[in-house]
Amino acid sequence: MMRARGPFERVVLIVLDSVGIGAMPDADEWGDQGADTLGHIAEQRGLRLPNMQRLGLGNIRPLRGIGPVDQPAGCYGRCALLSNGKDTTTGHWEIAGIILERPFPTYPQGFPPAIIERFIAETGVPGVLGNVPASGTEIIAELGEEHMRTGKPIVYTSADSVFQVAAHEEVIPVERLYAMCAKARAILRGEHEVGRVIARPFVGAPGNFRRTERRRDFAVPPPRENLLVTLADADLDVVSVGKIASIFDYVGVTRSLPSKDNAQGIDQTIAALKEPTRGLIFTNLVDFDMLYGHRRDVEGYGRALEYFDERLPEIEAALKEDDLLILAADHGNDPAFRGTDHTREFTPLLVVGKRTRRGVDLGTRRSLADIGQTIADNFGLRLKAGESFLPKIAA
Repeated sequence: MMRARGPFERVVLIVLDSVGIGAMPDADEWGDQGADTLGHIAEQRGLRLPNMQRLGLGNIRPLRGIGPVDQPAGCYGRCALLSNGKDTTTGHWEIAGIILERPFPTYPQGFPPAIIERFIAETGVPGVLGNVPASGTEIIAELGEEHMRTGKPIVYTSADSVFQVAAHEEVIPVERLYAMCAKARAILRGEHEVGRVIARPFVGAPGNFRRTERRRDFAVPPPRENLLVTLADADLDVVSVGKIASIFDYVGVTRSLPSKDNAQGIDQTIAALKEPTRGLIFTNLVDFDMLYGHRRDVEGYGRALEYFDERLPEIEAALKEDDLLILAADHGNDPAFRGTDHTREFTPLLVVGKRTRRGVDLGTRRSLADIGQTIADNFGLRLKAGESFLPKIAA
C-alpha cells in the first residue's frame, strides 16, 4: 500500500540538550519546584537570542530581554515530559514515541557493593577508585595519578542514570576499556539497568589530564516500536548527529555523524542538509547540558545559547524548499538551581520551514512524543504515542 506523502521530504530535528523553559506542574515531586533554565539565565546574565526570538521563542513565554514578536517566523509551543524521569535517554526516547513508566535508576550514593564486586571479578581489575557521583574532569584530576600507580579504573556516576569508567590509555588500552564496559553493561540489568555505561579514556600526566574523543557509550537498546526504526523500516534515511546514535544504541540509525561539541554538531547538521537524503536528520547539541548545566555555569550556558542563535541562520539557509526544521529539548538543567541534577521542566518547541505556516501557537503539548508522531505523520506512518501537530503547521 502506498503511503500518503506529507508536505516535507525531510525533517531536521535539533535537540538543544537540557534547554528547559520552566518547571512542570509535578516538578515538586522531583525536588525541582522553581527551576527555570532559560528564565534564570535571562534574569541573571541576560540573553540575546534574536533568531530564536524571531521564530517565536518569546511567544512561548516572555523572558527577560526576549519578548513576543507580532509576527513570528515559525510555529511555537512547549512540550511536557510525560515519562517518569528527567534524563537524556528518557527525553530522547519520548521524542521517538517511547513513554517510560519507570525511571532509569540513579546512584547518588554510588553503586552497591555487589555491583562493584562483580565488575571487579568479571573484568579482572585489582579494584576500582571512586564509585561516587562526580564531574568527569574533576574526578580524573583527583584520582588519575592513583589510577596510574595502581591500575585501578575510576568508576563514577552522575545525576544521570550512568555507570562511567575512566582509564588512562597507557594504563588500560582503549579496546580493553571497551571490553570492560561491555561486561558492565551485561551486569547492569534488571533493577540496576542504567540508561548508559560510558567508557571515558583519557591521556596526559598528573596535573594535565585530558579526556580523549574515544568515548564510547553502551546504551540500553530501545523498544523497536520507535520513530527511528519506523522510518528506517520504511526505507527512509535516519541520519544521527552527535550522541543520538548511542542514545538509541544505533537501532534504526542509517548513518551516524560524530560530533565532539556544539560547533561540530552544527557543522555536521549543515553538511547533512547538503546531502540528497529523504527522512530524518536527528541532532543532539550536548554542550548546554554537559559543559554548563551540570557544572552550574550560568555564563557559559548563556554564551552557548547565543552561539547557537548566531549560527541558526546558517542552518535555515541550508534548508531546502521541502525541509522542516524542529528545535526542541529533552529536559531542563537549570544552571542557577541547586545541586547538579537535571530539572523537570517544559521544553521549548520551535518549528519553521518554507512550507510551514507562520505564527501558529502550538500550545502546551502533553508529551514530547508529539514531535515524533508529527514526523511519522508526515511520512504516512504512525507511532503508538503522541499527537501529531502536522495539520497545524503545514501551509
